[in-house]
Amino acid sequence: MPMEYFEQRERALLGDRFDVLYAAPQETAERGVTVSALRSSPEQFAAKADFPLEASPFCKAAFVVHQPDDLKFRPGRHPYHHAGVFYSQEPSASSAAPLLGVQPGMRVLDMCAAPGGKSSQLAAALQGRGVLVSNEYVAARADILKSNLERMGVSNAVVLNETPARIADALPEFFDRVLVDAPCSGEGMFRKEPVARQQHCEALVKQCAELGAEILDCAAAVLAPGGQLVYSTCTFAPEEDEGQVAAFLQRHPEFTLADALGNVDYTFGSEGEANRTGGLPLDVSKVRRIWPCQGGEGHFMARLVKAGTPRVLPAEGEYTAEEQLWLAAAEAAGKKAKGKGGKPAKTPDARSARRENARACREAVQGEKRSREAQAGETSPAQSLAAWHAFAGQYFPALVDRPAVVHGGGVLLPVPFPQTNLHVLRAGVFVGSVQKGRFVPEHHLFTAFGAQCVNREELTLDDPRCVEYLSGRECASFSIPQSFTKTASSISCFAVPRFSLIQIPLITPTFVVPFLLCCILLTLSGATHQF
Repeated sequence: MPMEYFEQRERALLGDRFDVLYAAPQETAERGVTVSALRSSPEQFAAKADFPLEASPFCKAAFVVHQPDDLKFRPGRHPYHHAGVFYSQEPSASSAAPLLGVQPGMRVLDMCAAPGGKSSQLAAALQGRGVLVSNEYVAARADILKSNLERMGVSNAVVLNETPARIADALPEFFDRVLVDAPCSGEGMFRKEPVARQQHCEALVKQCAELGAEILDCAAAVLAPGGQLVYSTCTFAPEEDEGQVAAFLQRHPEFTLADALGNVDYTFGSEGEANRTGGLPLDVSKVRRIWPCQGGEGHFMARLVKAGTPRVLPAEGEYTAEEQLWLAAAEAAGKKAKGKGGKPAKTPDARSARRENARACREAVQGEKRSREAQAGETSPAQSLAAWHAFAGQYFPALVDRPAVVHGGGVLLPVPFPQTNLHVLRAGVFVGSVQKGRFVPEHHLFTAFGAQCVNREELTLDDPRCVEYLSGRECASFSIPQSFTKTASSISCFAVPRFSLIQIPLITPTFVVPFLLCCILLTLSGATHQF
C-alpha cells in the first residue's frame, strides 16, 4: 500500500506525537483566498466580502472561507476572482511568499511558479516596481501561470518557460530575492488530492529530494550577494525538508540559515524537527513546519541569506543605468523586427518544433485563430507606437510617457530585463495592436491599468450588469455621454468604486463583451451573487 511507507516513517520519527500532529481539525481540506494588495487591503476586503471569512494565521492577506456544503464556495465564478481581487488557494499555501520580505523595486524570482498563487503575492509586495520573474518548466502550466498573473493585474512580470539551469546560466547573481517552492512528494496534499496518496512511495521521495537539490543549487547561483532565498515544500519528508536545507548549507558555505519568521511580525506553525536532518548540523528552531493539527495541509519553510552587501534599490519612478540600457535594447529590437507583425523569424529547434506540433493539433481541434501578427497587417512599428500614444493620450494619459516597444505585432510596455536566450512568454504588458486601421486594446491593459482609465463608469457589486457581463451578455452604459456609445473610437470602463471589480470598454453597443477591464477603486455592497 502506498501509505504504509509514509505512516511507518512518520510514526518512527514522531512516536506518540503522530496521532496528535496529524489530527486535522476538519475532515476535508480548508478552502481559502489570498487578497492582492494591488486591489485592496485585507481589512477592506474582510469588511465587504459577501461570503463568510476567518482570518488565516499563515498570512495577513489570507482568509479561510467557511461555507455550508449546500452553499459551496465557487471562487472561479465570483466577480472578485475575475477582477483579480483574490487568489483562491488552501490557506497555508500563502505562508511562504511573505517570508521573503520583498520590497518595491527589487528583482524577484519565483523559480517554480505555476499556477501563480505565490507569484501573485510577490507581485503585490512589489507594488508594480522592480521586476518579478515567474518561471515554470512545464509549458502548459506556464500558460496557466501567465493567464493568472494577467488576471491579477500584474504589470511588471516576466513569465518564463525554462529550466532552472538555463536561468542560472543566463542570470548569475541577478536577483535580490528568490522563492523555491520546490516540486515535492506532496505528502501535505494527501487529503486534498487522492492521486498524491496513490503515487506516493519511497522512490518518489528520493527523486524529489534530488530534483530539489538541483533547483536549490541553481537558485543559489542566481541570487545576488546579500540576497535572500526561501525554500518551501508541501511535504513532511525529511530528505526534502530539514535534510535538504542541511545538505544545501554543507554545499554552500556562503549561505547562512536565518529565522524563517524574521521578515514578518507574526508567527505560525512549529519549529523544525532535529531528527530529520540526516545527521547534518542544522538549527531547526529557525525553520518552520505546518502540521495538519494546526489548520494547514502540511508545509515546510526555510530562509537562507547569501553573504555580501545587498544592492541599493532605485528610487520610485527611476531606473538604474543598466535598466535603462535594457529598455533601450528592447526598443532597438522592436525597431529591427521584420515581417507583418514586426516579429523576426526564429531558427527552429527541438523545443519550437514540439510547440509547433502542439499548436497544429490544437488548431485542428479548435479551429485556427488569427494571430496578432495577421491582425496587425502591414502596420510598421512606428505606426503602432503612434497609434498607441494617441489612444493612451485620450484614455490612459498616465501611461503616455512610459517606455513602449513593438513586439510580435503588438505594443508592449516592457519591464527592465536584459536580453537573453531564455524562452519568454511575456515580459511586461501587451497593451494592444493596430487592427483595420485603429488601435484595439488588449485585456491585460485593463487588468493592469484599468484604474488609470479616465473614462469609466463605476458599478456597485449588486448592479445587475456585473451578472450580465460575467454571463457573456452585452452591458449598457448609463452615465457615459450618449455620443460615446456611437463612436467606434470611444471607450469607457465600468468600475466598482474603491475596490477592483469589473470594467467593460464601451466601444459600440454591439462591440462590448470582448474586453474586460479591472480597476483598483471600489466599494462593495455585500450582496451575494451566484453565477
